[in-house]
Amino acid sequence: MLPSTFVILQGIGPKTERRLWHEGLLTWNDFLSQPGISGISAPRKQWYDQELLQAQSAFDSGQLGYFAARLPSRDHWRFFELCEPQALYLDIETTGTSPHDGEVTVVGLHRRGETVCLVRGETLTVERLQAELDACTLLVTFFGTSFDVPYLRAKFPELRFSMPHFDLCFAARRLGLRGGLKQIERELGIERDSALRNLDGWDAVRLWMQWRAGDAGARDLLLAYNAADTANLAPLAKHVFQDSASRFGPASAGASRLFHPDRQELHA
Repeated sequence: MLPSTFVILQGIGPKTERRLWHEGLLTWNDFLSQPGISGISAPRKQWYDQELLQAQSAFDSGQLGYFAARLPSRDHWRFFELCEPQALYLDIETTGTSPHDGEVTVVGLHRRGETVCLVRGETLTVERLQAELDACTLLVTFFGTSFDVPYLRAKFPELRFSMPHFDLCFAARRLGLRGGLKQIERELGIERDSALRNLDGWDAVRLWMQWRAGDAGARDLLLAYNAADTANLAPLAKHVFQDSASRFGPASAGASRLFHPDRQELHA
């Protein structure tokens, strides 16, 4: 999807991008192969060509920060196809809705089919969390841009979040999927254990307090709940990406590729 992205160019918004797709300019190479493009002056076309060559170089060398700085957060879903193998799915549990009166109790991390839960006072350290973040190319959360990441930044000010961030909550809303994570899971048929279906964030607070009071079973249930919240982000992300690509990517423009025998295809 990234090599089909033209909104990284100054002056090109979603409407113009869709027009380019509709005219058969589906990749950067398609754009570069044309001596002129309707609606774009010759000097601007030359400038855009240089920008796209620079973008291609950044893409080939894996410099995702180049694109993250040029894409609005609502378009970070475009990173998913490229970054899925090294994507990190993250979900936190806390003792309060605000970092001013609460603490991070559990941080769930899911990558390549494996889930770990970092627990306050045990395995949750800034060093371990930073190592996990540094190993990923894309962060995936549900409402994380408004809750999880700001909360972690407040509690661990030295943490660095330099990767693109695919927030499924807002991407799902753009697709017409409303409600919280559990409601969307049910709507899409994403399953979780029956013992966890009716639990929510306030139950996570209660379970933490019960465990701290000596209830070992509460700890097991809390970690199972957090692990489910975290792991279920993976199938949700795939669904949201595929639907977003279908609705907002090149296919949505009804583009028909123009025939140019000398056109070279871009291999992502």
